[in-house]
Amino acid sequence: MKTHTLLSIALALTALTPAALAQTRLKDIAAVQGVRGNQLVGYGLVVGLDGSGDGTGSTFTPQSVASLLQKFGVTVPPGALKLKNVAAVMVTATLPAFVKNGSAIDVTVSSLGDAKSLQGGTLLQTPLQAANAQVYAVAQGAISVGGFLAGGGAGGAVAKNFVTVGRIPGGAMVEQDVATTLQGAGSNSLAVTLNQPDYTTAARLAAAIRTHLPEGASGARAEDAATIRVSFAPGTDAVPLIAALEGIPVQTDEVAKVVINERTGTVVMGGNVEVTACAVAHGSLTVQIANTPIISQPNPFSPNGQTVVIPHKTISVQEGNARLIPLPTSTTLDKVVKSLNALGVTPRDLIAILQAMREAGALHAEIEVQ
Repeated sequence: MKTHTLLSIALALTALTPAALAQTRLKDIAAVQGVRGNQLVGYGLVVGLDGSGDGTGSTFTPQSVASLLQKFGVTVPPGALKLKNVAAVMVTATLPAFVKNGSAIDVTVSSLGDAKSLQGGTLLQTPLQAANAQVYAVAQGAISVGGFLAGGGAGGAVAKNFVTVGRIPGGAMVEQDVATTLQGAGSNSLAVTLNQPDYTTAARLAAAIRTHLPEGASGARAEDAATIRVSFAPGTDAVPLIAALEGIPVQTDEVAKVVINERTGTVVMGGNVEVTACAVAHGSLTVQIANTPIISQPNPFSPNGQTVVIPHKTISVQEGNARLIPLPTSTTLDKVVKSLNALGVTPRDLIAILQAMREAGALHAEIEVQ
């Protein structure tokens, strides 16, 4: 597929022109303050591996196994354990808001030592604690690894994805509830926070709430670029009020930004990017070095003659024909894409062009390099 086609598809899928922006629901761009998840972490052991567990470099694994066996009445010195089917892991999970005791949540299991693979392993019972050191869930179960690792006798190996990280769907059982308090609910108001703070969007969202005022609500105002305070009458049920707020449509506004990933050559432009009139010339220098060996034979009947290989290098330099292409003033993303596609450059070359245009003041957008 040609470069300009790839660029057009990428830009068309990731951004729209300001005129084509559709209204977005409140629940897709904001959340009620106080409704949040909590991170959990725990240390555990994975058993049942097919010789792909921790090696001698992980000294903490035998100590963990010895402590585990001691709980079952078996005393074994850690130095006497040679484990290949056990791996020490870190277990992480996110405890969603409003989760109740007995609910099941997904966990991620990651190797902590030098294990080669967690495929086929089973996580033993692992307590998961939050930042306050309290245990909120317990994880256990068979690990699902989305990949494979195949090794050969000569040391070669073929791997797909990361086989030292796996998941256990519904592998943790919640042991205690986490109290979720809606910020400001005691003062007959709710605080709605934008996922991406923006003064224009905050003002529009407050106006949209006042236009589509839900039952029980008495007003809304934007406190800052991220917070909208919604007031309601005393005794109002918060659940139907929040449900009505989530469905309110709002016209969002975004900062003109160009995101560049130099590792992958990806360029994503927002819909508000504008280009003023300028001229761009871009050329490339290609250097090719070819090595053609020449075999030199000795003279006939030479007593000390030897056949030698003489390297012969051929160097060619080709400079691309750079053309000065004028770019007109563009106020929509569609025109910007057409103007840049006229250059016929690769995405990596486009990165250098956009940065130069930004320095020259012709590109009115923020450039974020990842």
